[in-house]
Amino acid sequence: MTNQSKYLITLASPRGFCAGVERAIQTVKVALKEHGSPVYVLHEIVHNKHVIADLQSGGAVFVESLEQIPKGEVCIFSAHGISVATEKRAADYGLKTIDATCPLVSSVHRMVEKYHDDGCNIIIIGHHKHPEVEGTAGRVPDSVFIVSSPEEAKRLQLPDYKDVAFVTQTTLAKNDIEQVLTVLQRRFPNLKGPKSNICFATQNRQNAARDLAKKATVILVVGSKNSSNSNRLKEVGIECGVQAYLIDDFKDIDSTWFENVHKIGVTAGASAPESLVEGVVSWMVKNLINCKIVEMDGAVEEIHFKPATITN
Repeated sequence: MTNQSKYLITLASPRGFCAGVERAIQTVKVALKEHGSPVYVLHEIVHNKHVIADLQSGGAVFVESLEQIPKGEVCIFSAHGISVATEKRAADYGLKTIDATCPLVSSVHRMVEKYHDDGCNIIIIGHHKHPEVEGTAGRVPDSVFIVSSPEEAKRLQLPDYKDVAFVTQTTLAKNDIEQVLTVLQRRFPNLKGPKSNICFATQNRQNAARDLAKKATVILVVGSKNSSNSNRLKEVGIECGVQAYLIDDFKDIDSTWFENVHKIGVTAGASAPESLVEGVVSWMVKNLINCKIVEMDGAVEEIHFKPATITN
């Protein structure tokens, strides 16, 4: 670092929006344009409060239950996916539904359905009560078990007359899956399943965070507190021996984090808009002395999905 640059700010690449999040947000915007306001969305379309506020200002109404939506109105299902029971209830209520489930999550749904048709007990490695996990578990009527830790894997009791298969939440860290899988494979030697269901965008951002940790003493992860993939990025930084903080935006920054620190890394979860990263960088340029901003090389993501449209 030169004498003129007191702070080196390194931006991770890739960071921010993934293809599934882009699709979900565009789905809401297209629905508003085609059908007018209001358009109802079951749960948060993605886990970011700034995205939610922006869509609300455009006429989207976010609800926690189908009962809150008037009959005949447009209902969008979030990127995290939903259960078969929710789909049926929406149809029974006469709602015009648009499924914004990320296609990569939908692929996990199809895997679960196939395992169920094959007569397997199905283990979902993921976080209890996370909407993606709940939606995946709800794709079949029974024989589904959620495991979130090696300890739970050790305690898990399954009927011994069925084959056993597993899938994973798409936004987990690889290390978390491997720890649980080690236990499951020891207990169920014939366990069926993929290497993992971590989506490419989640893995790319975690790889970039590891590279970022080699260049920074402190890492800021831009993302909402309820964002699974953003929390995993923070954990990756900490596992690499770097102090990491999860922030919604520049207002969460504490200047004391940078005392005796000269190398700062910035990344963003898959549901965080780039404008929030720009706000963080602007704060640093304004409040820290002599900042040099550099961007890392990283994986180039060229996959994009078309917005979803009404399915019934």
